[in-house]
Amino acid sequence: MGQISAGGIEMPSKAKRSILQPPAKFVSEKVLSLEVKAVEKYVPDRLLLLFMNALDKRASPKTINAIIDKIEKYISVNVRASLLAVADEYVPDTVANSRKVSTVIAGVAKYIPDRIIPAESAEKWSNLKIKFSIPTLLMKEGKDTPPGG
Repeated sequence: MGQISAGGIEMPSKAKRSILQPPAKFVSEKVLSLEVKAVEKYVPDRLLLLFMNALDKRASPKTINAIIDKIEKYISVNVRASLLAVADEYVPDTVANSRKVSTVIAGVAKYIPDRIIPAESAEKWSNLKIKFSIPTLLMKEGKDTPPGG
């Protein structure tokens, strides 16, 4: 039961207010869920496989390392931590449950080394790796090059 204010209008109680979602979370769930439905319906498996194989075969380890170095240099630790927090908190389960979207996320995120993940975000990164089945690439000893490179 809500509380009555001085004007006689019933105000929602704390229990009701905690049930309401923040607008950003509501919007992210609706927009991302719609995008997932579109990908699942309109992106053929062959096209997805073609792009994922192209990324693995055509992106050289040197290029991947250069991109990672630029991310490390130009995107601050606070921004990276915020992005991981948003991804962990606001990406709905419908995205993680989509086979095609999870495949794309895992295919790209597997190239992200743990060294660029802020220490305070290690748990969120771990959650995302589990949520999207992101594999960990083993790097050659003393180098940051992916296997085969």
